[in-house]
Amino acid sequence: MQDTVAVALITSLSTLAAATLTGLVGALSTRRQLAHQLTVARQESVERWATRRDELRRDAYVGFLGACDQAYRQLDRRWLEPGGGEPVPGFDEAYAAMRAVDEAYNLVLLEGPAEVAAVGRAVLTSLTAEHADQRRLGDEPGDRGVPLRDRHRERWLAAIEVRTNHRISFVDAVRPVLGHDG
Repeated sequence: MQDTVAVALITSLSTLAAATLTGLVGALSTRRQLAHQLTVARQESVERWATRRDELRRDAYVGFLGACDQAYRQLDRRWLEPGGGEPVPGFDEAYAAMRAVDEAYNLVLLEGPAEVAAVGRAVLTSLTAEHADQRRLGDEPGDRGVPLRDRHRERWLAAIEVRTNHRISFVDAVRPVLGHDG
C-alpha cells in the first residue's frame, strides 16, 4: 500500500510540476507577445503623429505660399496701375494681403522647423520691403499717369528677382522637411 501511495504522490507531484511549468511557459510567452504588441502600438502611434505633423507642416507651407502669391498679385497690380496703385483711404488691398502673409507665417513659425521659419521670415521681410518701396516710389513727384513699373523699371525688375529667389529658397528649405529630395 505504501508503494501505491508513493506512486500516487509522485504522479500528483509530477502533474503539478508539469502544470506549473506549462503555466510559467504560457505566461512568459503571453508576456513576450504583449510586449511586442505594445512596441508595435507605440511605433504606429509615433508614425501617426509624424504623419500628422507632416500634414500640418505641408498645410502651413502651402498656405504661406498661397498668401505670398496673393500678396505678389497685389504688389504687381500696384506696379502696373497708373499712379502707383495708391491706396483708397482706410483700405489698402496690398496691405491686407501682406497681413495674410504675416498670419500664414505664424503657422510656419509654429510648425517649424527653425530653418524653414527663418527662410519664411526672409520672404516676409522682402514682401514688406517691396510694399514700402512701392509706397515711397508712389509718393515721389512724377507723371502719375505712368505706372510705377515704367517709372522705376530697374526697381521693378529687381523686386521680381528678389521675389523669385526668396520663393525658391523657401521651397528648397521645405522639401527636405517634407521628405522630398528635389
